[in-house]
Amino acid sequence: MILSALLTSVGINLGLCFLFFTLYSVLRKQPWNSAVYAPRQIAKEEEEEDGFFNFDMLLPSAGWVRRAWQVSEDELLCRSGLDAVVFIRIFVFSSRVFAIGGAIGIFVLLPVNYLGNQLSIDFYDLPNKNLETFSISNVNDGSNWLWVHFSAAYIFTGVVCYLLYYEYNHISLRRIASFHSSPPQPRHYTIVVRGIPSSEGRSFSEAVQAFFTDNHPSTYLSHMVVHRTSKIRSLIKDAEKLYRTLARAKSQSSQQINKKDRLLGLFQGRDTDVSHYEQKLEDLERNVRTEQHSLTEIHQEVPAAFVSFKSRFGAAVALHMQQGLDPTEWLTEEAPEPRDIHWSSFSSSFMKRWISRIVVVVACVALTILFLIPVVLVQGLANLEQLETWFPFLKGILDLTIVSQIVTGYLPSLILQLFLYLVPPVMLMLSSMEGYLSSSSTEKSACTKVLWFTIWNIFFANVLSGSAFYQVNIFLEPKNIPKILAEAVPGQATFFISYVVTSGWTKLSSEISQLTSLLWSYVTGVFSSNDDEEIEVPKLPYHSEIPRILFFGLLGTTYFFLAPLILPFLLIYFCIGYITFRNQLLNVYEPKYETNGRFWPIVHGSTIFSLILMHVIAIGIFGLKKLPLASTLTVPLPILTLLFNEYCRRRFVPLFQYYPTESIVKKDKEDQNRPNMAEFYDKLVTAYRDPALLPVQYARNNSSLSSPLLQSQV
Repeated sequence: MILSALLTSVGINLGLCFLFFTLYSVLRKQPWNSAVYAPRQIAKEEEEEDGFFNFDMLLPSAGWVRRAWQVSEDELLCRSGLDAVVFIRIFVFSSRVFAIGGAIGIFVLLPVNYLGNQLSIDFYDLPNKNLETFSISNVNDGSNWLWVHFSAAYIFTGVVCYLLYYEYNHISLRRIASFHSSPPQPRHYTIVVRGIPSSEGRSFSEAVQAFFTDNHPSTYLSHMVVHRTSKIRSLIKDAEKLYRTLARAKSQSSQQINKKDRLLGLFQGRDTDVSHYEQKLEDLERNVRTEQHSLTEIHQEVPAAFVSFKSRFGAAVALHMQQGLDPTEWLTEEAPEPRDIHWSSFSSSFMKRWISRIVVVVACVALTILFLIPVVLVQGLANLEQLETWFPFLKGILDLTIVSQIVTGYLPSLILQLFLYLVPPVMLMLSSMEGYLSSSSTEKSACTKVLWFTIWNIFFANVLSGSAFYQVNIFLEPKNIPKILAEAVPGQATFFISYVVTSGWTKLSSEISQLTSLLWSYVTGVFSSNDDEEIEVPKLPYHSEIPRILFFGLLGTTYFFLAPLILPFLLIYFCIGYITFRNQLLNVYEPKYETNGRFWPIVHGSTIFSLILMHVIAIGIFGLKKLPLASTLTVPLPILTLLFNEYCRRRFVPLFQYYPTESIVKKDKEDQNRPNMAEFYDKLVTAYRDPALLPVQYARNNSSLSSPLLQSQV
């Protein structure tokens, strides 16, 4: 890809970004768009609309940038939770890394690359040259200037490791501080017990009570056995759909009462529809209650239960100790938040979960192989000669300058991004099949899958298909990996710069403008007459956003000394992303659950992998550049990085798995003086009751259509 094609891609995306950010600055001030740009505020209180037109509403304003910037980390933690803080810390960490790396790369490495003469450069025809002239490929073989790149690799590795340690320590302290400052939470007093042994004539509930009363007499408080409620959930879901239909029918009927045609009886059928829906709703309510009463039978119980204790320490002891003589029975694991539970996973047996995970692995491999098809297509677009070979009838069109620049500079990364939009929901669906008990664990698993899928299919597949596609035996001969990567990676620098601009900058502009949600809001507003429908506040999809950020970090780390021209584009992305997502977390997204920062170990592991990949490529590139001493002296770098990773794993990972005894005991002692602990224990007994088992009452005769569908009666 030549420089002019890259400039065309950057220009197109800059125009789109400016358009979307200007659109957001105008539309966010319109009161009728609050459901899109500030659903968190709408959900908490009803906004008052002005009754007159204000010309200032049509003027773009950047006040939201100042407000997003001024919010402190403590306030963000209070409003959106520790997971949101960790997400923003990824941008902070990446901005610091690439601010330092960008300064070294642009002011030190780029001039060294530019002044080399390994490649023939005609400076008067620079826009039509490949960007390899700004990469390490332009440095002469055996040149002493390569020692500058060698030194930069060591300095950059040291900076990244220091910042990684700082962030890991900062977030772990935040996690402990959040635990100490939080009020008593049911999940800290509760564990999940699976594999409850069955005995004839005794229910699982009786078995759990007898076992924990005998073995944990001083700390055991209560338990809640899980039941098979899939049928009830299906009925409740049908009832929710029917209630919305009934609400719309009532709304339309009330609007037509004041019409003159109503006197002629032309809309009598509407009243009939309302009565029909009400009757069906009563039938569903009766079916739900019948199914709930049938769950009292023993055969409807699942060999799993939530067991609650009188103290956090009592729950921790039961969690970490083997409970029964048979290690396959009385299995314990940490209880998720009540709002985070994935209830349908309890019904799956151990064998079913084991088979499901094998199926998921096979499905992920198959998806990875199938994704090579769009990758090959993208590489064909990036190579005009190959594209003309495939489609000779396009030769005349491709000879046009503007067409060739758009095809080679913009379309490849755009097409790849469109295919990538399908990956996160597919991976989330596959992770849900693995039988995780919580939605957060499912999303963490999907996050890891999307990350490694992206690294393999976007980085390695593009690199190898674009420069060494037929060398499929690269991983069969490990000693050749540094050499092959060193030959292949620098040639794809321009494609990845275009990818950062297309996938990164444009994604941020579409994120802030919420164009899809805005259009959907207008469409549903046209076809729906019920203005009082409850606004659903979305959650931030960590499983798709975190892998994207980490992949950009991998690109920056890998190309730091190879093609430092990519670093300013990445730094701009991280800085804009920092402001954009702070605004979204405060106004748009609302946390549905809290993992207390457990996404950060994924960030740490991905960064370590990026450093190791950079080191492997450095070993190969110095060998190709006929500087064997530098290649040899680079070998300690990955070893030192792995030792650093092992230290961090032993130092910090245990804090992200379980809370230490010192913190638990201290918190238990503090809670002994709380005046409302008796009330908390009363709520703890029913905290993990399946929502499908709660008595329900349908609000049929309530004139307010904004009232909830189901009113729980405990």
